[in-house]
Amino acid sequence: MAYEKRGRLSGGAYHPVLRRVEEFLDVPLPQALEMRAARADKLLALDDLVTAAVAALKERGFTSPYLKAFVVARLNPLRFRKGATMSADEALDAMAVAAQKFDAERVKIGDLAAAPPGPAED
Repeated sequence: MAYEKRGRLSGGAYHPVLRRVEEFLDVPLPQALEMRAARADKLLALDDLVTAAVAALKERGFTSPYLKAFVVARLNPLRFRKGATMSADEALDAMAVAAQKFDAERVKIGDLAAAPPGPAED
């Protein structure tokens, strides 16, 4: 649904988080569609915040095709918490709060250099 609203969404950056929190909805289809539409709106709002954080990093001179994945990884509430769980809505809300607090000035060039080049494959 998010892709229907924003065709150029780079959703792959969110895959490492969403694969850990998304699950099948055991509700009737009309209700599930409403829930998915609300979740898509949350994801798009988060994407706007992440895009702003990436722009702030670019202003500081960072150049990498993985900036969005780097920022999303920094916002991931399950990062370094093996076995931790939360709902998809809780994760998206936590990431939005973290994105609002994201400070591009605190990111060092070494942080980006040490980051893996993309999402790890399972």
